[in-house]
Amino acid sequence: MSKIYNVVVLGLGGIGRAHIKGVLNTPSCKLYAICDTSQEAIDLAKKDYPDVPAVKDYKELLADENVDLVIVATPDFVHAEQAVAALQVGKHVLCEKPLAMGMDDVDKIVSAVEAASSKFMIGQVCRYAPGFRKAKELVDEGKIGKLFFVESEYAHNYGRARGVGDWRVNPLRDPMVGGGCHAVDLLRWVAGEMKSVSALSNHFCLTDWPVNDCTISIFQFENGVIGKVMASIGCVRPYTMRSVFYGTEGTIICDNTSDHIQLSSPKTNPEKGNAFVDIPVDINNHNVTAELQDFMDAIVNDKPVLTNVYEGARTVAAATAASLSAREGGKPVVIRKF
Repeated sequence: MSKIYNVVVLGLGGIGRAHIKGVLNTPSCKLYAICDTSQEAIDLAKKDYPDVPAVKDYKELLADENVDLVIVATPDFVHAEQAVAALQVGKHVLCEKPLAMGMDDVDKIVSAVEAASSKFMIGQVCRYAPGFRKAKELVDEGKIGKLFFVESEYAHNYGRARGVGDWRVNPLRDPMVGGGCHAVDLLRWVAGEMKSVSALSNHFCLTDWPVNDCTISIFQFENGVIGKVMASIGCVRPYTMRSVFYGTEGTIICDNTSDHIQLSSPKTNPEKGNAFVDIPVDINNHNVTAELQDFMDAIVNDKPVLTNVYEGARTVAAATAASLSAREGGKPVVIRKF
């Protein structure tokens, strides 16, 4: 009989609840316990999962030798503390994005992963959105030729999504890192590694917040591709991560909230010329079930983790470099390598 892995979920906000469903939908996993510092969050979760033990101190779960895997779905600021502690006692760890809010904490997690016998995965969930996966597939197949310009946007309105206890309203949580990391990671995944960035920010929408609410970043990739990321947490529109990939022989327009992506590829569809053709895709913009199942495959079969700690570190390095550039009025910043 195959081993069933006991999984605990730290953090019971929206993304933590999504991870709970992911665990329940993964045959090799058992939801062993849940954890949150908020009794209110625990009480709400217990209504749906009355038979699952719940605790307020995550260290209780790390001390339990029966726990195999820890999912860190807590606010960004505690990722490093919790991920490092779990790795040090031999637990496998799936950590939500961003890996951390600063490079010092990134280094702590990287060091802990390198010293650990267990496996680690960073939860860059855009890599599991069906529309984005199809776009990457088309790019990799050469359907639009050679990429020369790519862009993505993290367009959100945090005025209605302040986080439990207002955890997002924090001067240390730069939106380019906390949210824009989604778009940065997507472009890295599709187009390759970034080497430098120039960025500008402003603050017109969430004027009572302690951070700039819009950042535009221009990235130079190592392969010569140019990229743009717009990260806005105050824009007035439905949430989207609309992304465009321009190649020498075609263009792809896609996002994570639509039931189709658009492909302009005269080579693929000569009868259409350069007109766009719709390609149907599923809508699953927080596909954490597929994410967890990939991780379990790596654990059970001792395979490399594709979204490993270095992928998370490179994304945070690029996003923090953009944040630094914006603070310095657009000065180009070289992105740290991992």
